[in-house]
Formats: sequence, C-alpha cells, structure tokens
Amino acid sequence: MYAEILIEYPTKKIDKYFTYKVPENIQSKIKRGMKVQVPFNTKIINGFVMQVMDTYNAEYELKEIVSLVDEELVLTEELMQLGLKIKEDTLCPLITAYQTMLPSSLKIKDNNTNYNYYKTYLILNKSKEEVISYLDNYHKQNLQTKLLNDLIANDKVNKKDYSQAVVKALKDKELIQEIKEQEYRINKVSKSDLVKHKLNEEQQNAYDTIIESVLNKQNDTYLLEGITGSGKTEVYLNLIDKVIKEGKTAIMLVPEITLTMQIVERFYEWFGSSVAIFHSALSNGEKYDEYLKIMRGEVSVVVGTRSAIFTPLKNIGIIIIDEEHSDTFKQDNMPRYHAREIAKERCAYHHAPLVLGSATPTLETRARAIKGVYKHIYLTKRAGDGLLPEVKIIDMLNEVKKGNFIFSEELINEINKKLEAKEQVIILLNRRGYSTTINCAYCGFTYKCPNCDITLTYHKSTNNLRCHYCGYTIKKEDKCPNCHENSLNYLGMGTEKVELELQKLFKEARIIRMDQDTTSKKGSHEKIIESFKNHEYDILLGTQMISKGLDFPYVTLVGIINADTSLNIPDFRSNEKTFSLLYQASGRAGRSSLRGSVIIQTYNPDNYVLKCVQNNDFNNFYNYEMNIRKIMKYPPYYYLVGLKIIANDYNLALENANKIVDYLKKHIDNSSIVLGPTTASLFKFNNTYRFQIVVKYRFDDKLIASLKELDAIYINEPKVSLEIDIDPMHI
Repeated sequence: MYAEILIEYPTKKIDKYFTYKVPENIQSKIKRGMKVQVPFNTKIINGFVMQVMDTYNAEYELKEIVSLVDEELVLTEELMQLGLKIKEDTLCPLITAYQTMLPSSLKIKDNNTNYNYYKTYLILNKSKEEVISYLDNYHKQNLQTKLLNDLIANDKVNKKDYSQAVVKALKDKELIQEIKEQEYRINKVSKSDLVKHKLNEEQQNAYDTIIESVLNKQNDTYLLEGITGSGKTEVYLNLIDKVIKEGKTAIMLVPEITLTMQIVERFYEWFGSSVAIFHSALSNGEKYDEYLKIMRGEVSVVVGTRSAIFTPLKNIGIIIIDEEHSDTFKQDNMPRYHAREIAKERCAYHHAPLVLGSATPTLETRARAIKGVYKHIYLTKRAGDGLLPEVKIIDMLNEVKKGNFIFSEELINEINKKLEAKEQVIILLNRRGYSTTINCAYCGFTYKCPNCDITLTYHKSTNNLRCHYCGYTIKKEDKCPNCHENSLNYLGMGTEKVELELQKLFKEARIIRMDQDTTSKKGSHEKIIESFKNHEYDILLGTQMISKGLDFPYVTLVGIINADTSLNIPDFRSNEKTFSLLYQASGRAGRSSLRGSVIIQTYNPDNYVLKCVQNNDFNNFYNYEMNIRKIMKYPPYYYLVGLKIIANDYNLALENANKIVDYLKKHIDNSSIVLGPTTASLFKFNNTYRFQIVVKYRFDDKLIASLKELDAIYINEPKVSLEIDIDPMHI
C-alpha cells in the first residue's frame, strides 16, 4: 500500500505530493486527511495524507511512513476540497491552506505535543458490600472512613480533594484505585431559568424569512441590516435554536475577541455545553479541546472569530457572520482569504443559508443585496423601548481657541451630568499610547523606527517609545539624543494621555482603559467588559475594540475624540471605515430605556460623512459613497488585485516593480487598469522596501493566468518577493 503525502514545508517551491510506502502496522488505519510523520531528506517531518493507493509504479525505492500522529483528528473531505479551492483563489501553497484550518496546537509541525487533559479520580476497588462490611468492622471515624463513605455515595471522587496519605493508605489496603478520565478545559451549562425575549414584528419577520431557507435546504445569502440595538443577536439565537432542533449545526462568526465573550455568554445561557468557542485568546490546550469536541460531534454551535469558519462541523444548517463589515474577516497574510467567501463555499456544500448581519454593511454587500444577489432584510427599530441617540458635532477649532485641546466644554459638561446621575460614559479614541510623535524643538530631531522609517509612539506608563508595526522599542531619554537639549515636544495623543486628562478633570470618577496595551494578558478583555457592565467603573476609554457589539444598559453618553483621524488615511475605504466606526460607536449609547447622546469632536464639522453619522443616515452615505466609487472605478463597480514587491534593496524593488507593470500591461485584457508602481502605504517595514501595484478589472479571463505566471517566476527569485492579494481590504 502507498500514500501521497503533502509535507509541512509552507513554500511554493515544494508545493506537491510525495509518495511513501505504508507500513503494515498502520495499513488498516490510514486514510485521507490524516496527519503522519515521514522521512524527508535527513529529517522526520509531518504531512497530510492526500491519497491512499494499493499499487504504485515506482522508478526508485520509496521510503516508509514513520507513524500516524493522531488517529482521531482527521481533516474531513469537505475541508480537503476547501483547501484546494483556497489554493486556487488566493495563490497560496496547499499546505498553507490546510495549516490555516487547524488550531496552532494541531498544525503540521515537528513538535507533536500531547494536549490531552486528564483528571485523576478515585473509585472503589471492591464491591460496595465488601467496603461497607469493612467499615462495620473498622470502628474508627477518620479521613479514611470519610473517603470510603464518599465513594459509596458517589461512585467516583476527585483525587485532589483528599490527602495523599489517606489515598495511599487505602490503595495499600486495595480498597480503592485511581482512574484517569479525559476532561475538557471549558465546560458550561445552559441557564435553566433563562427568559427568552419575544421577538418583535420586524425580528419575527426576519426569523420567518431565513428559517424557510433552513427548512428547505436552500443555499441563500441574506443581508440582515439592522440599526444598532435592533436585536440582531436575538434573531440569531432563535434561528440557531431552531436549526439545532432540526438536528443540524451552526457557525456564528464575530470580528473581535472583545465581542466574542459577551455573545458567548448569551450562547452558553441558551445552549450550554452544546457550544464550542474558537478565538486566538484561547490557550493551545483549550483550542485542542474545543476542536476535539467538534470533531467528535459533541457540540451543535461554534462561536468564534475568523478561524472558526474552518471548524470541522458536520451537517451545517446555517452560518451567521455578525458585523460583516469588519475587515478582520480578511486575513492579511498567506492565505489571504475572506471568511465570507469561505462561508459561502461551506453553505453551498451543506445546502444551507448564510446570514450577513450589520448596521453598516460593506458597500459591496449592500450593493449585492439591493441588486438581488443577496436577500435583503431590514430591522429599522431598536428592540424594546430604546431610541437612537442624539448626536452632536463639536468644532474643535473653536475649542482650541479657548484652550481646550482634548475635551470640549460640551463634552466635559455632559460627562459631569452623567456621573451625577450615576450613569456611564464611553470615550473613544482610535489611537493607543501617550503621544504619537516626540520631536526636538531645538534641532528638529524626531524619534523614528530604524527598521520602518515611521515615528515611534510614546507609552508613558513604561517610558518606552515603540513601533506598532515591527515591535522595535527603546527607552525615552529626558533630553534630545541628537543635540542633548532639554527641548522635547510631545505631539499628538493616544489613549494613555486621554486617560490622564480624564483623571485630572473627573477626580472622583472610576476610569478604566481598554486598548491593546491593557488587554495583552489572557482574560483581560472579559475582565474589563464584565467589571464595566457591573458598574464598577464610570468611564470606559478605549480604541475601536469598544466601538461595536458591546451592550451596556447604563451607558448614556459616548464621546468621540479626533473623529476625523481615519478620514485622512489614503485609502479608498477611509470614508466607509470612518462612517462605520463612528456609527457603531454611537450605537453604544442609550441601549436601554435611558436616552443616549453622542458627542463627536472634529476639525472638519462640515464633512459629509460626519453629517450622515449625526443624522443616523446610512442610506444617504451609501448613495454618496457609491457615486464616488463609480466615478473612480472602485468596488463594487470594479474588482481589485493588489501586488506588493518587497526587497532589501530599494533599487532592486523598484526595478522589479516596473518589470511587473510592463508584464501585466502586455498580458492582461486592455479593459483592465494597471496603476503603479507606487510606494506602499507602509513603504519601509523591517528593513525591507515595498512597492505596490493595483489592478482594477471587471471581466478579465487572462488576469488570473498572468498572476499565476508571475507568482511562478518569483518563487525562485531569492532577493525579491511578490505578494498577491486578490480583493484586498486595504491599498
């Protein structure tokens, strides 16, 4: 017997199968999708079984497979096919596609750690009658007696609850024995007294429409567009409840870890141990356990971030992507897939509907819904008695003249009112750190990253200057390192500086900050969210991670600092991202019966995007932005491909970028547009130079073939690398 193996090297140079003999001792067990160890050159490495064959005409002697790594964890046929599709769509090595599907604890690698978790229990080694007889003759009341009585009553007990001396004494008497049982690290139960909210008319209509596709096994895609607070989650829960009752399973994707925990708690309340969670904050062991539950068919629902789309659920009845507009659903590195496209493939395979939910869907998604490619469902009212918040725009040019550089008078007054009323406040500033730039007023020196040639961000709490791209860090000196004058200026601001200012202005307020610096430890997201929800803090200050999906009933004011920062980013999606961020952040206010308000501080008060946010008007923003996209030939009117040319030498990178432009212009359709080369938005990164080319196209049969040809050329180019991103989120 023989097997074709895809080995672990994630390089396009070795993106092919290698044939090995199957030793007799594993011939009855081996099958497609299994993880095995094989000899390759001088090493023993891992790989996937792609095909098992009874015969093979070898021209030379074949090596044998060394062993099976795990007999239980096997890639399903669906995922095997999906890997081939990802390779084709993203131009990645096949092994990279399969690696992406597995949690880090199961990836193909040399180290095969055993992540199984066991608990040790004690059980009786004799019959209950014999032990009772022993106790009747023992005539003592001590810890040994207690343990034996516990075992008579409970059949098994946890060893750690008893002293080692007692356990040893009873084992020596052969009255008890130890057993080990595999346990899962995460175990939850449903809430027996859970009150399920009755759906309002709009929610019920959404449920009825989508569930029809579930029952009829129709592969429809729905856009569930609902204003913030309209109760989309209640619709999701009811849909999944029905899917489970029909004997099927469901996947629910959310964009952020911060969102996962609040939603996961709701899912645990409804479905208990039928839920598996999947996101990057889990330990390797926890991911292993959750994956094992799914493989064994012990769960019906998976809730998680982007990677959860690859979990090996069988018999899927529905996939839901909440906050579908989030760019975190697109992977930045190879393979550059979008979770939405993977969800479409899986829904087609299982004849199940896909639901895309958002208050601010991407323009491409909304355009497809309006055109009828997707089915469009609206939720126009807030669930319960909630009203949309009143939004005010404050011109900071006027405030600066008064000496107010961070907080306007209006925002300060409103925060004071909310604090007096025992209500809560959220402050959003989408920039962490204390100061974004430090320079010298005397000689003009500016702290920059030597690897990336961008300014370093100052973090006052650690007195460090840090590059948020490559991680380069240095200690800040008191004097200018160039001219040694005591003349350093702190320009710009981050969440650290705003936190200090809040503490000065509102001395009695309990303030908590939530950004990447305060949430680096495991469990920190949940701890901050839970403590704020329990009203242990009055003000939550944070970056965009607090802008969507979170539900705090006592938050009645949202203040947005420097709202126009993201409008200045040179990206065709900057308006869309700004609108989405501000609209979603505004939606955190007034989600209960208490009326909410929002204050947006800006230096561009007449900007059309901000006006649309103020008026809660996604329709006008959509029409305005679509007109710009049409004129400029951007999605959804044109498709995009982004190419990055990267080299350690500036001239070498530019020379190859020009060669690629010439090649594309000669080989692709004349109707397609080639832009560039230009310097990439992050031009110097980790001591490499990066140029960018953008291709806009509508229908071009030659394009993919040309990209594959370019890809093949640069596989063997040692000094220059080429990254191809089909449908990029950023250019």
